[in-house]
Amino acid sequence: MNAAKRRMIFERLAQANPSPTTELEYSSPFELLIAVMLSAQATDISVNRATGDLFRAAPDAAAMVALGEDGVRTHIRHIGLFNTKAKNVIKASRLLLERHEGQVPAVREDLEALPGVGRKTANVVLNTAFGRPTVAVDTHIFRVSNRTRIAPGKNVKEVEDRLLRRLPKEFLHNAHHWLILHGRYICTARRPHCSQCPIHDLCEYPDKTSVQ
Repeated sequence: MNAAKRRMIFERLAQANPSPTTELEYSSPFELLIAVMLSAQATDISVNRATGDLFRAAPDAAAMVALGEDGVRTHIRHIGLFNTKAKNVIKASRLLLERHEGQVPAVREDLEALPGVGRKTANVVLNTAFGRPTVAVDTHIFRVSNRTRIAPGKNVKEVEDRLLRRLPKEFLHNAHHWLILHGRYICTARRPHCSQCPIHDLCEYPDKTSVQ
């Protein structure tokens, strides 16, 4: 895909949704971090259902540690992998208190040093909480990038690197949200909704569904 077509794609995505954001509900970088940690192999809807009460009980790292692993587990028991996630939430909260005075760091290496935080989670926090021009490549973004040919790659790191290199700079901050929402609601895995797609004529996917 050439640069001109890629620019047109993001111009249309920007026109359709000028201020995209995460569907996770949070009110601080700490709450965002915890929500993203909980979202692995879970839907945003299920995470939001759990974190409403969890964040009222423990809105910061100190309160989360005081709540304890059993307390966290009670709030998130309907989310996949809740036992492991409860352990990581408490461990990460303790490290935030020990190393960062309870604040979420804006440095990738510090974020990835927290239990339960990998590159994707760190990228979401850096982008959404701190406004960094990063892209957290999940299954939706990986699929959209390869299917449309915006930034094809064999693995998530390859796709991330190509997106960061090839996207026009003015679109980098919001690209993560545009692509994930596009993959979640339009460019779905089994049968993409090409008739509803704002970029169907620019997409290079050879097996488009019929467009009226």
